[in-house]
Amino acid sequence: MYAIVEIGGHQYKVAENDVLFVDKQTADGDKLTFDKVLLIKDGNGNVNVGTPVVEGAEISATLLDTVKADKVLVFKKKRRKGYQKLNGHRQVMSQIQIESITTGGSSSAKKTAKKEDAPAKKAETKAAAPKKEQANDLESMTVSELKDLAKEKGLTGYSSMRKAELIEALK
Repeated sequence: MYAIVEIGGHQYKVAENDVLFVDKQTADGDKLTFDKVLLIKDGNGNVNVGTPVVEGAEISATLLDTVKADKVLVFKKKRRKGYQKLNGHRQVMSQIQIESITTGGSSSAKKTAKKEDAPAKKAETKAAAPKKEQANDLESMTVSELKDLAKEKGLTGYSSMRKAELIEALK
């Protein structure tokens, strides 16, 4: 069983008991969990590809050590100008060991709840539009709101009109 997981903006192919060097991870204890699992392949050959992440999948890991990577030298030079600059950098890395790959969890319930909340917000914005229509305060409306109102009233040629022209046509 292996998985493709995104950790710190990088994608890694991980299996249980793998040891990885990743960008520095901050955690309260030695246990880490990663929920951005992009793909899981189990022992039976079944592949589960996420869109963009696999629902409910989670990878737990243990923080082994925090080390510095090899030095990267940055050399800048402008020819014929006498300008040379040498700079070095060592990236701080965390050494982690993958403990387990789980495919089920409670995060899928959270995501479905968020998806159900989204249509309710759209309904609220659609309910707010008729209130502005009732007030008939065309000056305070945006051009896109005026075009929507013109479309509802059945006006033609509203797409090329300016705001002042739309207000005149709607009055």
